[in-house]
Amino acid sequence: MRVVGYQPARPLTIWAVSDGRAGIENQALGLAEAIARRAPAEIVTKRVSLRTPYSWFPSGFVPAPRHALSDDSAAINPPWPDIWIGNGRASVPLSLGMRAWSKGRTYVVQLQDPRVNAREFDLVVPPQHDGLEGQNVMPILGACHRVTPEKIAQAVVDFPTRLDELPSPRYAVLIGGKSKRQDISATRARLISEQLADLQRRTGGTLMTTLSRRTSEAAKLQFRARLAPHCALFYEGEGPNPYFAMLGAADAIILTPDSVSIPSEAASTGKPIHVLQVDGTGGKLDRFQAALFARECARPFKLPLAQWSYRPLDETGRVASTVLQQLQARAGNAR
Repeated sequence: MRVVGYQPARPLTIWAVSDGRAGIENQALGLAEAIARRAPAEIVTKRVSLRTPYSWFPSGFVPAPRHALSDDSAAINPPWPDIWIGNGRASVPLSLGMRAWSKGRTYVVQLQDPRVNAREFDLVVPPQHDGLEGQNVMPILGACHRVTPEKIAQAVVDFPTRLDELPSPRYAVLIGGKSKRQDISATRARLISEQLADLQRRTGGTLMTTLSRRTSEAAKLQFRARLAPHCALFYEGEGPNPYFAMLGAADAIILTPDSVSIPSEAASTGKPIHVLQVDGTGGKLDRFQAALFARECARPFKLPLAQWSYRPLDETGRVASTVLQQLQARAGNAR
């Protein structure tokens, strides 16, 4: 898909800047890739970190941030990109400097809440549940990500096992773990395992399950003993990651509510999302979950499972289109 009426004279250069943590980097790359699907662009990944004592400073008070970078950071030097997409605390001081370094030619996007004045960026893209507002703030439901229909369809074809040929209904079960306010205890893991085993017995369908790095060892023991025997696929990190293929092959998605990125990716498929109960309360995550329920992307897990459809959530595409529209307006004003 291309933005009608916007064809830059040359391919855009986009820098996706983060500390390299997968969940943080993938949000920046997801937006960069969505822009590149709409206009010719070259994407450069930049992983950065600040050396001490600068890493202890508040993000808005790091002097000369390019000189505060650690030895293993990517270089932040000209020629400057057309679009800068920063995400995560380490990127914020550099994002703050980019408009000055480029003399305003670089369009600076900061994902999530930078916890500094949003007017210092061209666009700030926080999740709605953070409650951040402002003239150049674009709240979205969930988080930007890299999942597309084409990617998950190709993943089904490329995965060593044809998951789409397993008995239906097929359920992608995405188990998380500890977050700021929530966790999965051994008792909760046993209850979840019993619920999912009951689902498999009732439907004769297929459970395809992945555990997270955040899943505790006590919970893993319960899932291995009580859930794995009922699964056609049970993934704990060994071998090819089936995540994209599971999303592509699934008829429905079952997940725990301790993440923003995974439900955002799941909602982009348009497939029913069933949310399992975990231990604790989610705080801001509860507001995110309520918004998914209101949008009809998700419902609480309850047997027998309901079936419904909804328009796939494409917040990443919406942000990408906004960035290109603003670049187009800027180019017109410069003439």
